[in-house]
Amino acid sequence: MSFFKKLKESISGKTESVTKQFRDGLEKTRKGFVEKVSDLIIRRKKIDEEFYEELEEILIGADVGVNTVMNLVEELRVEVKQKRIEDAAELQPILSRKLMELLRGDDDNSLNENPDGITVILFVGVNGVGKTTTIGKLAHRYKQEGKKVLLAAGDTFRAGAIEQLEVWGQRAGVDVIKQQAGSDPAAVMFDAVQAAKQRNVDVLICDTAGRLQNKSNLMEELNKIFRVIQREIPSAPHEVLMVLDATTGQNALSQAKLFGEKSGVTGLVLTKLDGTAKGGIVVAIRQEMNLPVKLVGLGEKMEDLQPFDSDQFVHALFAGMISEEEETEGQA
Repeated sequence: MSFFKKLKESISGKTESVTKQFRDGLEKTRKGFVEKVSDLIIRRKKIDEEFYEELEEILIGADVGVNTVMNLVEELRVEVKQKRIEDAAELQPILSRKLMELLRGDDDNSLNENPDGITVILFVGVNGVGKTTTIGKLAHRYKQEGKKVLLAAGDTFRAGAIEQLEVWGQRAGVDVIKQQAGSDPAAVMFDAVQAAKQRNVDVLICDTAGRLQNKSNLMEELNKIFRVIQREIPSAPHEVLMVLDATTGQNALSQAKLFGEKSGVTGLVLTKLDGTAKGGIVVAIRQEMNLPVKLVGLGEKMEDLQPFDSDQFVHALFAGMISEEEETEGQA
């Protein structure tokens, strides 16, 4: 069975609406990356040094990451030699398979939950990456699953952050625990944990400051929040999710490295994938960070926050080729 056929089968049991969200959300990346590769294969046909150089340029342009691209192209060279491949068209499924292997990783990318009580999820990330929006969408997702959810407005420093979270809370039909702007975030967390216990909440989702305006250190602030939460719920937080804006490409990767290593991050959320042709950043992040991508933002709607799924991701990128293969077989 061909690689593309296997890929189609791997997602056949998944809901059509999710498959469509991945396909629509990754349309820009498909055009900016996969279609360029297809064009290269049609134009060059022959696999020579120039072919490899142009392939490298396309992959780096899609933000797959220089190190990852060099390794990937080296592996392709080896496979071409071993299998004595001469026709560039034969490289397409091999490249797709290798991308999927790079995306998969060994990590379980489902969200950790507390089997014995309240699940606490802490969100970190710099301002402007879509942190509050993601919290609202995740609250909606849990609510749809029948869970009781509470939000904590721990970003007390950014102007409008509390109000923004309240708007999302209203949309999702979820209460928000807050204090005055400028108050101590750890105090907000204490109130939120107490409220979560009193109300028998299943999931408490906490926002934190992306940047502090006063002199105190952001990591110290986070450590204080951790201590307050752990005093009340020793196993918490069950997830520390760092939100990254996919449209910023390599900058998102630098943020993840800077922030992630110091703040106990357990997983990543990539937002705004629908707004960029550089969705290859998911590959770079998977390769260069020992952290799973747990959620991806594929659009504006409430339902457009989806658990990351490497099969769906690669299928969405190569959907055009799957259709082409089926057409060719139909004509044969």
